Amino acid sequence: MTPTLAGRIQTRLLLLSTIGLAWVVLVAALLGGSASPSYTDRLRAGVAALIITMLLGVVWELVYHAAQQYRWEKDWPTGLALAVGLTEGTAVWFALNTAARRSTLVPSMTVPMFVVVFGTTWLLIWLFASGPMRVVALRWRYRGGRLL
Repeated sequence: MTPTLAGRIQTRLLLLSTIGLAWVVLVAALLGGSASPSYTDRLRAGVAALIITMLLGVVWELVYHAAQQYRWEKDWPTGLALAVGLTEGTAVWFALNTAARRSTLVPSMTVPMFVVVFGTTWLLIWLFASGPMRVVALRWRYRGGRLL
């Protein structure tokens, strides 16, 4: 079954707040180095990127849903859904930089660090939603992706 708008939003928020958060904590620990920011700054920046991804993701889902209405099968091919990470990543990058400039609570991220954090998180979430999610939540597919 094609995921519904509510199902896509619920799945996105669940996966980002569980698997995405765990992954960001791990990546922030692994990205250390002598010239890099402290672990807490890397973690705060990663979590800020995750929160921005969640917030902008709901808006993106509304835009995708409107665009899907013009497609015959009302869904995107899986490969295109993966490529959408580039546009979302760009929007999150600009929003994160704006937040870092305007607030002392959000540390800035370098481009390579952002690419690693966002890119690997996006890929992990996409892979999980494309495979193991169907095993973990057996009825997820048949409910249009809705979890509640």
